[in-house]
Amino acid sequence: MSENMTDYSGDINDIEYIFSPATIRKKSLEIYNLTIADKTQFQIHLDKVDEVAKFVIDVTLSNYPKLNIPFHSRWNHFNVGNIDRVSELILQLEKKTPTQQTKAKLDLVVVSVLLDAGAGMRWRYLEQKSGKEYARSEGLAVASFRLFLAGFFSADKKNPLRVDAERLLNISENELTEGLQVSEKNPIIGIQGRLKLLHNLGHALHNDVDLFGTESQRIGNMLDYFQEKSPSGKISATFILRTLQQGLGSIWPGRATINQVNIGDVWNYSPLGEGIQALVPFHKLSQWLSYSLFEPLTEAGLSVTHIDSLTGLAEYRNGGLILDSGLITLKNKEEHDKVHLPSSDLIIEWRALTITFLDEIGKKVTEILGKKPSEFPLARVLEGGTWWAGRKMAEQLRKDKSPPLKINSDGTVF
Repeated sequence: MSENMTDYSGDINDIEYIFSPATIRKKSLEIYNLTIADKTQFQIHLDKVDEVAKFVIDVTLSNYPKLNIPFHSRWNHFNVGNIDRVSELILQLEKKTPTQQTKAKLDLVVVSVLLDAGAGMRWRYLEQKSGKEYARSEGLAVASFRLFLAGFFSADKKNPLRVDAERLLNISENELTEGLQVSEKNPIIGIQGRLKLLHNLGHALHNDVDLFGTESQRIGNMLDYFQEKSPSGKISATFILRTLQQGLGSIWPGRATINQVNIGDVWNYSPLGEGIQALVPFHKLSQWLSYSLFEPLTEAGLSVTHIDSLTGLAEYRNGGLILDSGLITLKNKEEHDKVHLPSSDLIIEWRALTITFLDEIGKKVTEILGKKPSEFPLARVLEGGTWWAGRKMAEQLRKDKSPPLKINSDGTVF
C-alpha cells in the first residue's frame, strides 16, 4: 500500500455500500444540503434550473433533431468531426464472427475510456488519415481508435484488433508518448499515470481468469462472463458496473481502501463526519465504462435493464455546465484562478453538486419534452445533452474551451 493511501476499517457491506450508485446519489445529496445550509464553498441558484434545462434541450435538438439519441458513451466520440470511424472498424471486422466482433468492440472501448481522463489545454492529436486535429476527450478518442486499428494494444500481430494482457504489460513510456504524439511542444497531462493504468490493466487481465479468460487474456472475454451470468438474456446496469469495479478495481491509483480493497474514485470529505461516513464516491470512469458497454452488449443480444440506476458523470463538461451556467457559483471568485487537487473539498463539492443537478436537469428536460423517464433515461439526457451543452458553454466563455476550474490531474480521474 502506498504511504499516502488511507485504509478504512469496514466489512463487505461497507465495500458494497461505497461501490453502489445509490451511495453516489446519497452522499452527493448530503453535500447539496450542506450547500443549501451555506456550509460549502458554493452557492446554489435554483431559479436557473429551467434556463439550463432549456439550453440542454436546444443543444440536444441541434444534435438529434428527431431525438433518436444513443446512450451516452465513448462510441459517440469516435465519430467526431462528422467522420464515421465506427463504420471503418466494422469494415475491418466483417470477416470475424459476431462474437469476435463484439469482443473487439469491448477491447477498444474499454482501453479508450481508460485513456480518457483530461488531456490538458495544450495537447492536440493530428489524425493522419483525415488531416484534422483534435483536442481533449475527442482527441484521445481518435488517438486510441487509431492506435487500436494499428494493433498497438495487441501482442498477436496476426490478430491486431484486440487488447491483451501481454501487450499492455510491455507498453513503454516512449511507445505511448509516440502513439499519443506527445512532445515538449505538445504536452499531455499525466502520461505516466496513463501508462501505469495500462500496465495495471494488464495485470488485472492476467489475474482474473473468471472474467478475462485463461487464453489470450483480453478485455473482450468479459462477453463470455456476462452471457454466462445472464441466462435470461437480461443484464442490469448495476451488475455491469459492479463487475467492472471488481475486475478492474486493482488498476486505479491507490487513494483509499476498505480492509485493503481499493475503492477507486472515492474521496474523504471531513464535513460529513469520520471514517466511512466521510467518504464520497463518484466512480466516474467505471460508470463511463459501463455506459460504453451497453451498445456492444445489446448488439450481442443482451438486454440492459435498470439503466437509470447509474448516475450522471462527475467530470468537467457536466460540472462545467453547472458552474458556467450560474446554477452554482463560487463564494470566492479567486478560486477560479487557482489550481485544485481532485482531493480538495472544493472539487469534491463541485462534483457532488454536479451529480445532484444532473438528476434535476434530467427530470426537467424529460418533462419539457413530454417524455416518460423510461423512454428518455438520464443516459440519453447526458448524450443529448448535458455533456455537449457543457462543452458549448465552455467554448462561448473561453477560447480554449477549458473547464471553469483548474484541476491538477494525474490523468486518471477527469
